[in-house]
Amino acid sequence: MNPILITLGPIHIYWYSILLFIAFFLGGSLAIKEAKKWKLEEDFMINLFFYLIPISLIGARLYFVLFHLDYYSQNVIDIFKVWEGGLAIHGGIIGGLLCIFIYSKKYKAQVFRITDILVVSLILGQAIGRWGNFFNSEAYGPATTLSFLESIHLPKFIINGMNIDGIYYHPTFFYESIWCLIGVAVLYFIRKYRYIKLGQTTCAYMIWYGIGRFLIESLRQDSLMLGELKMAQVASIAMIIAGIIGYIIIRKRSSVFSNNYHDKENVNEIRF
Repeated sequence: MNPILITLGPIHIYWYSILLFIAFFLGGSLAIKEAKKWKLEEDFMINLFFYLIPISLIGARLYFVLFHLDYYSQNVIDIFKVWEGGLAIHGGIIGGLLCIFIYSKKYKAQVFRITDILVVSLILGQAIGRWGNFFNSEAYGPATTLSFLESIHLPKFIINGMNIDGIYYHPTFFYESIWCLIGVAVLYFIRKYRYIKLGQTTCAYMIWYGIGRFLIESLRQDSLMLGELKMAQVASIAMIIAGIIGYIIIRKRSSVFSNNYHDKENVNEIRF
């Protein structure tokens, strides 16, 4: 696939950057709409995004670069070529969590309130952003056959895009995108459940995404490695365990953590 969408003289506009913009716009709009229900003003969320988006991108890039130090230490300028791919979602999540924690503490907002609002937007953004891998011809799985790809009823343009140098590959980007889209519906339903506790939607995201990424990562051919282990699988296991433990603890000790997610009586009001 051609990673460039439009060329304007010396300027190239990449599919990857356009898809990231769409992901941020749709995810941000969804988060702002949900935040208004909890008396979190639009300015509060926009100011959060002002820090959250670049910090998450920096975290995602640094995480990737750290696992390719041999290359980037010799090609420092390539660190900034994010349009060529090389963003690791787990690094973005770490950076984003740090940003949310500091921002929430500064403005005396509930951390779990913010994360519960944002995880639905995050997994929607992941579903959209995965298509950047498609246009960059990266993050694909093992070799397969044309007949197999046709048998799972993939659109023709995806099948053609998975023909790389004459060999067909599993479209793992597509598998993860679909998993994340289903996750949007699952997390949205969980968040709307009357008796869900504050923080449990966040835990559900960790479990859902962790399971999907662990399974799909087993097919990936370009994984970041930690010795003999795929780092994304290690991180996914950690997410699943943390999500399960967190979900159970919050369920048992909800009075310690906060109110019921849908109980608006104890919501902090943030104004700018």
